[in-house]
This record gives sequence, structure tokens and C-alpha cells, in this order.
Amino acid sequence: MSNRDAVRRVLDAVKAEKRTSLTAPEGKLVCDAYGIPVPKEGVAKSAAEAGKLAGGMGFPVVMKIVSPDILHKTEAGGVVVGVKTAEDAQKTYDTILANAKKYKADARIEGVQVQQMLAGGTEVIVGSITDGSFGKLVAFGLGGVLVEVLKDITFRLAPATKDDALSMLDGIQAHDMLKGVRGGDPVNRDALADVIVKVSQLVADFPEIVELDLNPVFATRKDAIAADVRIVVDFNYKPRPKPRPTEEIVKAMNRIMQPKAVAVIGASAEDGKIGNSVMKNLINGGYKGEILPIHPKADEILGYKAYKSVKDVPGVIDVAVFAIPAKFVAGALAECGEKKIPGAVLIPSGFAEAGAPELQAEIVEVGKKYDIRLMGPNIYGFYYTPANLCATFCTAYDVKGHAALSSQSGGIGMAIIGFSRSAKMGVSAIVGLGNKSDIDEDDLLAFFEQDPNTTVIAQHCEDLKDGRAFAEAAKRVAKKKPVIVLKAGRTSAGAKAASSHTGALAGNDKIYEDVFRQSGVIRARSLRQLLEFARGVPVLPTPKGENILIITGAGGSGVLLSDSCVDNGLSLMSMPPDLDAAFRKFIPPFGAAGNPVDITGGEPPITYINTVKLGLTDERIHSLILGYWHTIVTPPMVFARNMVEVKKEMETKGFVKPMVASLAGDVEVEEAAEYLYQNGIPAYAYSTEMPVEVLGAKYKWARGAGLL
Repeated sequence: MSNRDAVRRVLDAVKAEKRTSLTAPEGKLVCDAYGIPVPKEGVAKSAAEAGKLAGGMGFPVVMKIVSPDILHKTEAGGVVVGVKTAEDAQKTYDTILANAKKYKADARIEGVQVQQMLAGGTEVIVGSITDGSFGKLVAFGLGGVLVEVLKDITFRLAPATKDDALSMLDGIQAHDMLKGVRGGDPVNRDALADVIVKVSQLVADFPEIVELDLNPVFATRKDAIAADVRIVVDFNYKPRPKPRPTEEIVKAMNRIMQPKAVAVIGASAEDGKIGNSVMKNLINGGYKGEILPIHPKADEILGYKAYKSVKDVPGVIDVAVFAIPAKFVAGALAECGEKKIPGAVLIPSGFAEAGAPELQAEIVEVGKKYDIRLMGPNIYGFYYTPANLCATFCTAYDVKGHAALSSQSGGIGMAIIGFSRSAKMGVSAIVGLGNKSDIDEDDLLAFFEQDPNTTVIAQHCEDLKDGRAFAEAAKRVAKKKPVIVLKAGRTSAGAKAASSHTGALAGNDKIYEDVFRQSGVIRARSLRQLLEFARGVPVLPTPKGENILIITGAGGSGVLLSDSCVDNGLSLMSMPPDLDAAFRKFIPPFGAAGNPVDITGGEPPITYINTVKLGLTDERIHSLILGYWHTIVTPPMVFARNMVEVKKEMETKGFVKPMVASLAGDVEVEEAAEYLYQNGIPAYAYSTEMPVEVLGAKYKWARGAGLL
């Protein structure tokens, strides 16, 4: 049980003295209050007292300067380790004081901390930082003096669960160190996870703790004890307000995405105008609801009665699409508010992205005043195909499917449209988010979570306005539907000088990577991956286990496919002797069983058929990767048709497994790959990486959703 009152007393004293950091003894009090193990210690005010304290707790001891003005004690010559006698302790006291005064002559000195010296075990760091988007994060990595050199650290949202903490131990590159190397003892995982959980709860309970370091924590077979505590506070820190309730988000989003009546503010009869393109897309797209052009001087536009203002429309309007210059948006938005229109789609640019943040701030205020949800500004609009709704000035889109995609960028939005049409993927929605003055990725997640027309959600973003709200929504949604994210801008945004080790290590992209993992999000590394994952993940059935088998007609493909499995966190099955013997019955003597099963290139179609049937029927195999090599003996389309027939035959017998294919050969393999894809086998010509990446994405989702 934590003692919050004890922490509050310490923090109140620090606040009263207008300090930004805690002294080491104060840090110990805070740790004690939350059950975070720290060594025996005391503060000496004189050399004689230092000798007495050291003798009482047993040698060797560590001695450290206690000063609110000296944060980095080692740099100041304020730390001495391995003090072995009372006499040494007295001398060391004087030395540390002299070093501190030399380092910072005006530093307030409260004494010298005498601390039981810990030895042995593995040095790790447990810490916390406060991120502008994600709020409180807990961190874990290898500790000691090399922590900022190695930068081997992992993050989770705070408060973290025991499972989160254990996943952090496995999430650093040097995780094998924790298991004991070269005869060393393994660490006590439960004790270490317990420290992580308690630190995460502490910073969640006290938002003013903006940075915290326990470094090093000595992790042994028996326990985990923090040798040094560093806590930085900011009493002006204000956490982000809690996001809107999901029910409220869904209610507004339903009216925006599935409206019964759409007003087009700035509708035009003139070709080439944005307001004209929006009107034509609504009409020609087959939207069945009311279309209400708004124009101050027109009586009708494209055969539809026009109104001078939304306030002149007699009935209810669900959403207004804006196609007017930026400077007029606030005024028209206020009229929408008076009309009680719940949603506005703001196509115009010329706001924060163009150096006019004041214009954006103004529309946000109007939105808040009238409770209008704002999509944009600076967007291409959106598509929702189940309602035949094309509320955009881009090309019309009518290829219906079950993938919902969004992008922060208009250019990326157009790439999504083109790819989905070319690949015959089909979409339920394509949404532009632009400047994200209001509606952002977590609002879309809430809508698509309950949308029966959507089975997979793929999002491109340059930043997350409220990373914590996104993570909480994604964690909930990803258990039901795959959530795929392409986060642009993977370079560190850490320009701020941090006063803690943990802060210095907090690269922007590393935080995104770890929080996505914690939330069950599949991360795409490129635009092509985002699109291919959105297309392929829903096609593949959910695997029932981790055992992957490769069957290939080309040894070279087999090696590359194996490499790709390792790169994508997939587990190649160890071939049991009986299964090995079963495969050998179908392949030539110069082929190779084991995994990959290499059937060689000159084999007739029956060899592919027999080996794939065996792979599908054996319950120990959970997924298949096929490597096809173009030969005259087994032409591409013959291979493709045979594989589809085998798949369908086995499915009727209850053998349903994920299967992907890599096709190497002349241009005919392109048609074969397309045929395979249209029949439920994601297949790629000229690539050994992409099919395995798609399979890997399916596995990431299944693991995150608790299905494996």
C-alpha cells in the first residue's frame, strides 16, 4: 500500500521552498512511501557524524552530497563509493564538501548522505518522464554510467500493469543480460517488475513529478534495490483534460459520417471551383440524402435549391462541408452553431499550417461554444462508401470494401485512393484530418470500432495531438479490429535538454514505438506497408499458433523468406522427424526437407499440391509461406489455380490456416499473384519481404488481441 500523504508532505515542503528537485533524503522518503526498495542511509551534518553513521550500517558505504542546487552529483565530485572505515568516512565528508563548493560556490549544502553500498547483480535504470502528447511514461533499461551511451531503454504509459512491466524487461536489446550470462545469476523478474509498477503508479498519482530516475537499480536473484533516486518536479504542470466519453464521440461522428442532410457552404456552379467539385461528387457519387448548396447570391446550383445561409434551411442539417476562403470560415461556422449543426468538414487551407494560428484558434473557440465537431481544416474531405458519400473535392470513389483509412496529408490521401482502386481493395472510408483542430485519430477509432462496415483501420499521422487518448482508444479497439499506423517523422524531436538520464534517452520515435506496442497497434514503416497491411491483414485467417512452415521451389527464395521471418518476429517451426519423413515422400532425393521444405524448381504441379496439402492438414503447422519459382514445368497460373483449389478443398475439411506466397519469375507471375490474392492468398511478385511482412502484421495483431 502506498502512503500518499507522506509524499504530499515532502512535495509541499519542496514547493514552499520554490525548488524544482528533491534532495536524496527526500527521494528516499518518497520511495519508502510507495514501497520502492532503497538502501539504508542517513544524512551527516559533520565529519564525525559521517563516521558514526557509516559504522552503524556496516562497511563499505557510498557517500553523496545533499544539495538542492547540485543535481548531477558525480560531475560535481560529490559521490565517493567504497568507503571502508570510519576514519575514511570522516575524510571523505570533508573532500565531498570541498568539491561541491568548488563546483558551485553558492550551492545550498544540507549535508552528506551516507548510504549502504550495494554490490553485485545487474545495474538497470527505472525512470519516468512527462511527454507532451502521451503524458506520464515509465522507462526501463540497462543502467549505470553507460546508460546514455547505450540508449537501450523501453517505455510504457503510466500507470503500467505487471504484464506491461514484464514486457519491458523483454523489450530491451540486452534482455539476455537479465537472464544471467557467463555464469552470472539471473535477475528476480518479479521484484524488478514490482519496482517498475510502483514508480509508474507514483508518477500517475503525483503529476507534478515530471522526471524521475532510479539509477542504478541493482537487480539480483533475490531482489531489486535502487541505489540512487533523482526526482524533478514542476508544480505548474497541468495534465491534459480527459477526452470526451466514447458515447459522445460516436453520437457526433455518426451524424458526420452517415448524415441525412449535407450543406455545402461555398457551393458553386462554376467548373474548377472546390465548391463545384464537392457538389458534383455528392451528386454523382449516388448520395441519397439531402444536398443543400449554400451561396449568398445563387437561387439554385446544379439543379438543387440554394440558400443564402444555413439558417435559411427549413429542416435539420447533420454536417456542413466548407469550401470558402479561410477568413470567412469563423463567421459561417457561428451560423452553423446557431442552426445546431453537429459537424463541420473544413476543406479550406490558410490556417495554422500557413502561419495563421489565430484564425485556427478562432474556429476552435466557435466550435467549443456551439459544440460543433470540426474535421480539418486544410483537408481533402472524406468518403464513407456505405452511404455513397463523397464529401470531398478529390476524385470520386466507389470501390466499396471494409478498410477504413485516414491521413493527415492530402497527398497521402490521394495515394490511398489510387492504391485501393488499383488493388481492388475497396474501402469503407477515407478521411482527411489535416490540421486536426478538433477531430483526430482517436475520434475515428471510436467511430470505426462500432461501424459494422469496417473490419480494419489504417491511419497515417505526422503527430498525435493527444497520444494518451489515442493509446487508450487503440488498446480497446485493437482487441476487436486490427489498427495499423504509419507514423511519419521518425527522427527524434528531443530538442529539450533533459535533467534526468531517462529524459535524455526519450527519443520521440522510441516512445511512439513502445506505446504502439503496449496498445496492440501494428506499426507500418512505409506508406506501401500501411496500404499492404490494410489490404492483406483482413484477408488472412487468424493463426492458431506460432509455427511457420516455408515450402519453396527455389532454395534462394527459401533463405530470403527465412531471413524475413526472423525480421518480422515469426517463428520457423522445428521439423519433427515424422513430418520430415512425410515431406520426403513428395520431394526429389536432391530436394531438402527440414524447414524450408525445398522441392526444387523442376517439379511438376503435383509436388506443390502434395506438399501444401500436407502443410495444411498437419495440426502442428499453423501458417504456410510459399516460395514459387517460374518454370515451364509449372507455369505461374497453373501454380496459382492449383493453390486456390487446394486451399478451398482443405477449408471444406476444416483446415483453415494463413497462407502467403512469394512469386519469382517473368512478368506472368504478376497475373498469378493477383489471382492468388483475389482468392484469399496474399501473394507478391518479385518480393520475398512483403508477403512475410503481411503475415507478421497478422501475427502482431493476433498476439495483441490475446488470440494467440
